[in-house]
Amino acid sequence: MPVSVYADRTMLVTDLIRKKRDGGELARPEIEFLVDGYTHDRIPDYQMSAWLMAVVLRGMSRAELAALTESMLNSGKVMDFSSLPAPKVDKHSTGGVGDKTSLVLAPLVAAAGVYVPMISGRGLGHTGGTLDKLESIPGFNVNLSTSEFRRVLGECGTSMIGQTPEIAPADKKLYALRDVTGTVESPYLICASIMSKKLAEGIDGLVLDVKTGSGAFMKSEEDAVFLAELMVETGQRLGKKISALITDMSQPLGHAVGNALEVAECLEILDGKGPQDLRELCLVLAAWMLRLGQRVKTVEEGRALAEQLIASGAAKEKFGQLIKLHGGNEKVIDDASILPRAKQHVDLASADSGYVSAIMCEQIGIAGVLLGGGRAKKEDSVDPSVGIIVHKKLGDRVNAGDPLCTVHYNSTERLEQALPLILKSYTIAEVPPVLPSQIHRVIGDV
Repeated sequence: MPVSVYADRTMLVTDLIRKKRDGGELARPEIEFLVDGYTHDRIPDYQMSAWLMAVVLRGMSRAELAALTESMLNSGKVMDFSSLPAPKVDKHSTGGVGDKTSLVLAPLVAAAGVYVPMISGRGLGHTGGTLDKLESIPGFNVNLSTSEFRRVLGECGTSMIGQTPEIAPADKKLYALRDVTGTVESPYLICASIMSKKLAEGIDGLVLDVKTGSGAFMKSEEDAVFLAELMVETGQRLGKKISALITDMSQPLGHAVGNALEVAECLEILDGKGPQDLRELCLVLAAWMLRLGQRVKTVEEGRALAEQLIASGAAKEKFGQLIKLHGGNEKVIDDASILPRAKQHVDLASADSGYVSAIMCEQIGIAGVLLGGGRAKKEDSVDPSVGIIVHKKLGDRVNAGDPLCTVHYNSTERLEQALPLILKSYTIAEVPPVLPSQIHRVIGDV
């Protein structure tokens, strides 16, 4: 049984399981012992599972959470970009439907002279993943080594890759265990997982986009705020500048849901066009990133600068440079037809007249998965061409027969599975709803 000398006595894993089970607070060396022992196969799955479940049931103190995050962070390589001549800032979203802001923000903020090292994830469940969207660009390689990541970042000002084996290996192993033991939902474990990976990027600041609503993991605003507060305080304890925005996910963001379709929509935003809600959120998040990166003094100045960089074409040009350095076809920035396209599409008409009063956003995301555009399991392959274009959103007037959305598909069988979910996700009422604000609140203003 794994043991360690701590405070002049022998420490047993079973002692630490009992301590947390009974509501006790673990000291930093005890948490370091657990994380290191599990990462290096000295602690078996069944014991770590018991401790994780105790955390789910009992929670953690802020000191425990900071110790867990730092232990996971230091389980692997922590990038050092101190030689680069400007601050390093990233953005992380807790996930949603049609949430594609990273593809706009990375080149936009980099065009302002702030470095954006971005280690992203793949889609799982009803939420999309940045890596899957990038890989719909022909040739784009998200699997750069850490040395290639550094080279592209230095040359371009941004680079977007997947998690490498050297980055926070404790998180990778713990997440796989949580996924099969019913311990994913703990806000403390979510916080440690997110922050350990993000802080391993060698960043100075981080803007968190914490979603709430029917398409978010955190359905209630109260839960979203609690998670945001945990992440902000944890990051600040580890010496980073952190701000969190609680943003709305009661309907898909923008119009496009699906990897290639979302890339095309991002290109519209970089052209100064595109859906108003997506454009607004990108500008607000960019403003906060530019403020944390000390490029501007106020959020208002940051927004004005972001608008200027889009209008001048500098952000779009930076995206083309990023694509080229990652091996992709940079011509896509001027010709979206290069992106994969589904063989067929069909409009989905409304049976009723009235106003869109509610959208079961998560169901739209699941429909996208059923079409082949996402994963039910990590090993599933993704069809980058399929997806949904949402024409009617909250508050929009609808007449019977009007298309609610257009579904792009390659398989009739998959289409038949997805259509009922999409239709059931819409509620049409006689009076328009009160529209939710896109930005609910900001936490961690610095």
